[in-house]
Amino acid sequence: MVVAVERLITSDILKPARYLGNELLAVHKPWDTTAIHWVLTYPEVYEVGASNLGHIILYNILNAQPRQLCDRAYLPGKDLAAKLRETNTPLFAVESKRSLTEFDILGFSLSYELGATNILEMLDLAGIPLTWRERQGGRGADEQGGRGELTDTQSCFPLIFAGGQTATSNPEPYADFFDFFALGDGEELLPEIGLVLEEGKQAGLSREHLLLDLAQIPGVYVPQFYDMAEDGSVHPRRPDVPKRILRRVATPIPAYSIGLVPYVETVHDRLTIEIRRGCTRGCRFCQPGMLTRPARDVEPDRVVKAIEQGMRATGYNEFSLLSLSCSDYLSLPAVGMEIKNRLKNENISLTLPSQRVDRFDENIANILGGTRQGGLTFAPEAGTQRMRDIVNKGLTNEELLRGVKTAWEQGWDKIKLYFMIGLPGETDIDVLGIAETVSWLQRECRGKGRKPLNFNLTISNFTPKPHTPFQWHSVSTAEFKRKQNLLRQEFRQIKGVKVNFTDVRISAMEDFVGRGDRNLSKVVRRAWELGAGMDSWYENLDRAFSAWGSAIAQAGLDWKYRQVENGEGNLFHAEEHRSRGAEENTPLSTPHSLDIPLPWDHIDTGIDKKWLQEDLQRALEAAIVPDCSFEGCSHCGVCGIDFGHNIVIESPAIPKFAGEFVPNTTKAQRLRVWFGKQGNMALMSHLDLIRLFDRVVRRAGLPIAFTGGFHPMPRISLATALALGATSSGEIADFELTVPVEVNTFREKLTGEMPTDIPIYNVEQIDLKSSAATQLLETAEYLITVAALAETTPIQWQNWIDTIKAKEELWYEQITKSGKSQLINLRDRLFELELVETHNHKTESMSSVIRYLGSYRQDGLLLRPEQILFMLETVANVEFQLLHIHRNRLILGV
Repeated sequence: MVVAVERLITSDILKPARYLGNELLAVHKPWDTTAIHWVLTYPEVYEVGASNLGHIILYNILNAQPRQLCDRAYLPGKDLAAKLRETNTPLFAVESKRSLTEFDILGFSLSYELGATNILEMLDLAGIPLTWRERQGGRGADEQGGRGELTDTQSCFPLIFAGGQTATSNPEPYADFFDFFALGDGEELLPEIGLVLEEGKQAGLSREHLLLDLAQIPGVYVPQFYDMAEDGSVHPRRPDVPKRILRRVATPIPAYSIGLVPYVETVHDRLTIEIRRGCTRGCRFCQPGMLTRPARDVEPDRVVKAIEQGMRATGYNEFSLLSLSCSDYLSLPAVGMEIKNRLKNENISLTLPSQRVDRFDENIANILGGTRQGGLTFAPEAGTQRMRDIVNKGLTNEELLRGVKTAWEQGWDKIKLYFMIGLPGETDIDVLGIAETVSWLQRECRGKGRKPLNFNLTISNFTPKPHTPFQWHSVSTAEFKRKQNLLRQEFRQIKGVKVNFTDVRISAMEDFVGRGDRNLSKVVRRAWELGAGMDSWYENLDRAFSAWGSAIAQAGLDWKYRQVENGEGNLFHAEEHRSRGAEENTPLSTPHSLDIPLPWDHIDTGIDKKWLQEDLQRALEAAIVPDCSFEGCSHCGVCGIDFGHNIVIESPAIPKFAGEFVPNTTKAQRLRVWFGKQGNMALMSHLDLIRLFDRVVRRAGLPIAFTGGFHPMPRISLATALALGATSSGEIADFELTVPVEVNTFREKLTGEMPTDIPIYNVEQIDLKSSAATQLLETAEYLITVAALAETTPIQWQNWIDTIKAKEELWYEQITKSGKSQLINLRDRLFELELVETHNHKTESMSSVIRYLGSYRQDGLLLRPEQILFMLETVANVEFQLLHIHRNRLILGV
């Protein structure tokens, strides 16, 4: 059943275009001819989820499978969530507008330790029970007085699973909520799951038998088939499921990255192409690096092809190359230069995530620089050489200076740096070394005629992660606060540096939950009930901390949280104790022995636990391990049949630089376009519409002229903005082209790339020297639908219209931009007023459609639809409500 969302997705909610599901390259497959119906549900607001590369890739792959349909859902904003609850409307998938309960399977991305509260919010909004026991109709373990027994009932609810980094590293704190987890890469795993679901659905399997079949797929973990022992370790409860669940590994396929071009601006509003998956640098704090081994390069030709095709198909003016360590992709300079040369006339820019500063050189600077030079981010992580060796960063002071100085010499005046505090073995000297390092870099990067080098620093609190050598470590909250204060005092003396610190309270929560066991499921649920959600957003930190703290206390686990908060697992305290008198070969001893079972030991990531222990010992000795992609094998245990081997591709020759983009400011032709804004497009904002026209022109290959200066912009000028939610059949835009294009050809190309709800009515060539449409605006004609909040008759409506027309003065108090009050005569701005029709509603008061023609000059002499209501209320002494605005036409002066 399709959910009636028309009355929910309206202009009174924030960014209603989030929920339309009509993006460019969205896939709309027929419901009735597909066997399995998926929803990829991203538990964050649309702007975050719709630009997530993994979300886009898996969405495209699933829709490429025969007999499989994949829709999408996102965490609604607070305003829409309130509407859903008030109207008892279930959360829906954005494309089909169907309730989530109608689908066969819902997949959530779980990539943040505290992100599960958002998932519970979405399940609750969808009317889906939160735990697998509730969904099966069985009673919980507490209700049965012991271990929860499985029931063999058919469930009317979809299967609920999670994937992502957090789900793969330690699914146990969330085990109560999910029917299964998909561990590792999903490109091959999810289609396999779909095939098993299709066969099971055809065979009429019960939920338990279907999950048992899924548990045979490598990479699928079904927690209800496993029990937790008293020590927190997890073991199978039946013989026909694997003791350890394998993490899946797949080869990146760049072509699947092309898709979903949102109409609203997203956090990553660009085309993103993955160039390398996995990292073998071996940074001991880095969970993604450990969880994604081996490293796999994508062939340079495939990357170039995907970028070129993607930019043409999407119309983006920016693309990003993605990897955990882009600089380790040896073909980066060659690929970047090839694309830059091919697209040099289209004002395209390249961005890269945080890079290895030791690999940053002139070749990489050349592909990032130019007219639209992007930001630059490096991650030294620590302020002293000793600390960088402890974490195995593989970065020397000389390499750090060389990379930063190269960036400064290539034109960057501001660089972003990432550091961490609370790392194992850190002393105050190491903490203060962060400020000393930044000050030293500033001194070394000075020159005549150049601004001093500025830095934007993010200093985060180290949080130990599962499957890393530091997974046995812990840091106290008090130490975090003390070290932050040390740095605050030190940076007060350094100019040109902006410092951002992460909140220490949330860091402790992330640590506690991220390394927890199944006992934390009740904490997660209670935290959500107490208001936790959107916990990574700054404005929600106080509420989140309060909710999580109360949930932990109510679960009787505050003693365990205090252990984390007090840093009772600090490895280097034990090492210091040993160095003060213990023998050299005394085993490392901490409150949490390295040999006790861990809640995530049953997850087989490929890395040998013994190797992690050995690497931890190397960290205590500040010994480094080389990158096995480029030097000898580190014997971590990953490479082999199950996970494959490192794939490192040598770089092709770097093409000769063809020159920076030079904006073509030639104005050979000006075209004026009359267009409409209908249906769902009425919910697109004016800024989003401007961005849409830019992308449409790029996709259509039209020779648009650019402005000059440091930030060239396409010469597309919309006459005026239209209120959000209003429709129109009379909007105007001017386009300036570098070479003449036949008018009908221009119209065909433009229409071919426009959404159907933005029709093109007419295109005319105008004189290059004529004024822009925005300067010629004189009047505007509107059709407004107005309801009277009292019983009325058509005769009364007509009398009110006649009374307004007969008046010479209707004074209205207006507040100026400076806050001053002034009286204006609205009647001077009204030229025509007509009652078009009236409607008598059985359940509502009478509404009428009124046409008016009023002043619409850009000097402020405007007559707005809301002011027509003021006139009506003045003459009728009745309250009115504006139901809809339609702009018929904009009229230009001579």
